[in-house]
Amino acid sequence: MIEVQHLSKRYGPVTAVNDVSFRVEKGEILGFLGPNGAGKTSTMRVLTGYMPPTEGTAIVAGYDVLEQPLEAKRRTGYLPETPPLYPDMRVRDYLTFVAKIKGVPRNQVKARVDVTMEKTRVADMARRQCGALSKGYRQRVGLAQALLHDPDVLILDEPTAGLDPKQIIETRQLIKELAGSHTIILSTHILPEVSQTCQRVVIINKGRVVAVDTPDNLTAKLRGSEAMYVQVDAQGADATQVIQQVPGVMSVRSADGQGGLEVASEAGRDIRRGLAAAVVTRGWGLLELRPMRMSLEEVFLQLTTDDTAAAAPAGEDLHA
Repeated sequence: MIEVQHLSKRYGPVTAVNDVSFRVEKGEILGFLGPNGAGKTSTMRVLTGYMPPTEGTAIVAGYDVLEQPLEAKRRTGYLPETPPLYPDMRVRDYLTFVAKIKGVPRNQVKARVDVTMEKTRVADMARRQCGALSKGYRQRVGLAQALLHDPDVLILDEPTAGLDPKQIIETRQLIKELAGSHTIILSTHILPEVSQTCQRVVIINKGRVVAVDTPDNLTAKLRGSEAMYVQVDAQGADATQVIQQVPGVMSVRSADGQGGLEVASEAGRDIRRGLAAAVVTRGWGLLELRPMRMSLEEVFLQLTTDDTAAAAPAGEDLHA
């Protein structure tokens, strides 16, 4: 549904996007992550036809954004970081105006506006001027304008910015509901949001893609081994030495200062049965045994530090 091939964007001597390639399948939610200045916004502006690429191609819903820009735009809904509202217009009037601009058939405009306002939960603000809305409501009206023409593709830049916790949960749920009938690229700095909403992640740093994969796969690949958290009531004995002898265990170290141990094993090897047997056969208490994963925050920081980015400029072992 979206295919980006060797995309670059330069502003004079400054390269904002450097040879970026990725795909988004139909009905998928893709998280687009990167630190400030990484090239996220420039990539999104190219995808939405806001500006042309310097090099490379971008195909949206089967149309090249440079060769067939109008067809690509007709199939794209875009929520920029600052919602494009007219402050003097009432919410319903604004959405009606946008629906007409986007080519919604005249006899369907009212119905589409009503459905979209209900879906984005702004119906109670229908007669309020856009300029008098709170930041949270402005964000939701911005999402409504992106949805009005029922586009194949949604490109959302920080869609939950300014929302309160209840609104964030509602917006995340709405985005999940839109998946399947819409293909979505979601740019955000809220990393837990990616874990809870997106099926795959693209991480970009200094204009280059450094990883494309699922959040779970990224954490597993970057750790380089499997890790288990084990807490044992060893009745004063040294559990570390016993656990170290379990087949497949590579290392054992203190995990939290509370008696818990981080046990690293060979990648792809399940050591849970061996750990449990080693503890139980000695009459010790097995208080806790669970997998340990890198958080998405740790993944993000590891991939966007200078050393890591330099070591894997093309994201070789991290691409799906």
